[in-house]
Amino acid sequence: MSSSKQLPRQLPRQLHVNLFEMNCVSHIMHGFWVHPDNNRHRFNDLGFWTETAQMAEHGCLDAVFLADVIGTYDRFRDGPETALREAMQIPSNDPLLLIPAMAAVTRHLGFGATFSTTYEPPFAFARRMSTLDHLSKGRVGWNIVTSYLPNAARNFGLPDEVPHDHRYEIADEYLDVLYKLWEGSWDDDAVVRDRERRIYTDPAKVRYIDHEGENFRVAGPHLCEPSPQRTPLLYQASGSAAGLEFAARHAEVLFIGGHTTSEVRANMSRVRSRVVAHGRSADAVRFVVMAGIVVGRTDAEVADKLATYRSLVSVEGALAHALTAIDITAYPPELTLGELIDRGEPDAHTLLRRFRREQTVGDALRQMAGLSEGRFFVAGTPDVVCDEIERWLDEDGIDGINLRQYLSFETLRDFIELVVPELRRRGRFRTAYADGETLRERTFGPGRARLPDEHFAARYRDPAMLRAPADRLRFPRPAPEPAVAHRGSS
Repeated sequence: MSSSKQLPRQLPRQLHVNLFEMNCVSHIMHGFWVHPDNNRHRFNDLGFWTETAQMAEHGCLDAVFLADVIGTYDRFRDGPETALREAMQIPSNDPLLLIPAMAAVTRHLGFGATFSTTYEPPFAFARRMSTLDHLSKGRVGWNIVTSYLPNAARNFGLPDEVPHDHRYEIADEYLDVLYKLWEGSWDDDAVVRDRERRIYTDPAKVRYIDHEGENFRVAGPHLCEPSPQRTPLLYQASGSAAGLEFAARHAEVLFIGGHTTSEVRANMSRVRSRVVAHGRSADAVRFVVMAGIVVGRTDAEVADKLATYRSLVSVEGALAHALTAIDITAYPPELTLGELIDRGEPDAHTLLRRFRREQTVGDALRQMAGLSEGRFFVAGTPDVVCDEIERWLDEDGIDGINLRQYLSFETLRDFIELVVPELRRRGRFRTAYADGETLRERTFGPGRARLPDEHFAARYRDPAMLRAPADRLRFPRPAPEPAVAHRGSS
């Protein structure tokens, strides 16, 4: 009688979920703050954030992911008036200051924070992030951005934006400085805490970095002892050729997008090919999309929520957020966006950040008012929603979502009470946190609290490399990859 060895059953891929947040009233769903049950007006109240964190941890989410901008959207209708009326990311507060409070009332939840490399020096930021990594016991990540608002440049004394690709050149050196501070300035065993010999830190195991580059001169040493992750988990969203090249060297979690499954998979494939070209393994990155989920216990409940949400949408707020100077509400609805562009309407090309050339003005306005954001939007009962999420995981091949919020706390509560139990029943979502894991371990697996040896930053664990000649990325590459669609963090 013959026998065959039974292969182990492959477990289904589980979904990673971040709550997409911003320390402001209106983040990406403009007009919704007026709903009587929305708590967005409480964003200045620390209790709002501790309550958010505790609820997210109750649902076993990966992290609260905090977007940020350091300017206002003032191109639409030649001023900030629309953004101010709509509370469209103004007023807004610093995201980093929220993390200690949220960490203090949770044990497991992670925190991702957005910070720009363009306008503030790296040394102070390195200390801030190490402090957060210590206080949270390794539960923080950094969303690397270079800032894209013209008003942000003017806020820091510049007449206009730093040119796009040069921002990434600055960012590449910025990361170089940070890696030297985080990974190279202190040895793992530098802190000895020897009371008998009265030695807290062994001076022989701490060093200056003496970085001298095109944009920064930083002596060091880093002021913080090594934190649990040393380098926080690195997020990035970019659709440009320069941004893709930068991400291939540095990023661990990338925000990706696409209108179809084939487009999403092609975008991820392009990223992986560049990751491998930088000496990293193809599985060194994870892919996250921004997703809209409207769920109810019955079809009638879902329909009621959709009707309510659609009645709240501010198209003007969405147009201001699109960072465009063109007001498409002034054009005939049957005109295509491609026709607008071809006839030279000022700033019409910026609409392609969100829409396609073949869409009409009416289509674009209806899309803004209709909640649907294309591939990664679903409305339905828990079974319907989870069927679609499984399609995102299995057909598109994504790893996780940034959960877009319609109402705080309704969106989060609905996801936790209705979607999470069904995902768990299907083996698609964790039933508990792993005690003591860092955010990087939650993303990549046990024992991976630190950046892997193949990552560019790891070279600075060898003290001799701190003063090695700089290995700068140059932008753009001779044959840049096609742009990668994504839904970003702002």
